[in-house]
Amino acid sequence: MTLLAVSKGHPSGHIKAAWEAGQRLFGENYVQEWLQKAEDPLLVGLDGLQWHFIGALQRNKIKFLLGRVHCIETLDRERLAQELSRRCADHLGRRPQQVLVEVNLGNEPTKAGYQPNQLEACFGDLLQLDGLSITGLMAIPQPHDTPEATRGDHRALRLLRDRLQDRHGSPLPTLSMGMSSDFEVAISEGSTQVRVGTAIFGQRTPAPRRANV
Repeated sequence: MTLLAVSKGHPSGHIKAAWEAGQRLFGENYVQEWLQKAEDPLLVGLDGLQWHFIGALQRNKIKFLLGRVHCIETLDRERLAQELSRRCADHLGRRPQQVLVEVNLGNEPTKAGYQPNQLEACFGDLLQLDGLSITGLMAIPQPHDTPEATRGDHRALRLLRDRLQDRHGSPLPTLSMGMSSDFEVAISEGSTQVRVGTAIFGQRTPAPRRANV
């Protein structure tokens, strides 16, 4: 089990304090905000600090992440997968970019991610893309009134992961599911990585205006 501290909307000083307390994995949602932190002298060179990108990714922003983030957790559509593959193969060459496939468990029209049946149909093709190392799945459950009500979604993601592993013989060790409000339920359903922000850092400040990069 790993803990990904969701640091979006929190200043570098908070990240440094969490690192000093032993936290090493941090998740950011916006490329511009992440760049500012990644280049902040307060954080540059901290031993073991590992960035994960967990926000919606536009194809024209891929170039800023390659070789600088450990994992892109929001591979959510075919065109992004193809563009990531092309750029990763060209830019990284010697090693693939680690990614998680984002799943839209509830087929929600306003939420990004592969629908489960869509992913089952195309997963073999995704595995063949050069430059990518697909190590698992990520999902954000639908809103529920209680943490326990998210259990079905977490279980569905685990079962989907199991089917994909069995069918394709490709290990998918990472199940990134569970956040501040429901991580205990997610862990009981097999989560291997929880994404926790508020429970670590408190309420975040409003998202900064994001200039073009």
